[in-house]
Amino acid sequence: MASSNKSVSSARQKEYARLCAPLAQTGWISEGSVQDRRASGGSPSYPWTRKVKGKTVCVALSKEQYDWLKQAIANWRAVQRTLRQMQRFSRAELFESLPQPKRRKRLGKKVLGLV
Repeated sequence: MASSNKSVSSARQKEYARLCAPLAQTGWISEGSVQDRRASGGSPSYPWTRKVKGKTVCVALSKEQYDWLKQAIANWRAVQRTLRQMQRFSRAELFESLPQPKRRKRLGKKVLGLV
């Protein structure tokens, strides 16, 4: 059984390394959301909204700023997805490779944050 855990751990480490690689290539990042409202009559045409200290902040953008920020937000969301996967792999490695305290009942995957 020890060799099986080592092969699982090795496979997990390879997958973790695969997830790390694109993070170094990530371009500019930003939180929030942008909209293209050119079709509607009101202004601003390109609002960027985000939360600051629990309050929604809205900023009007130019077309060039909108295009740039749209890509930065997409990059941010991709980074967040990758980090969530890396966290799951990290927790799986922690709970499978290190000794645990004695428990009356086994912890489920949901409690461990593996799903």
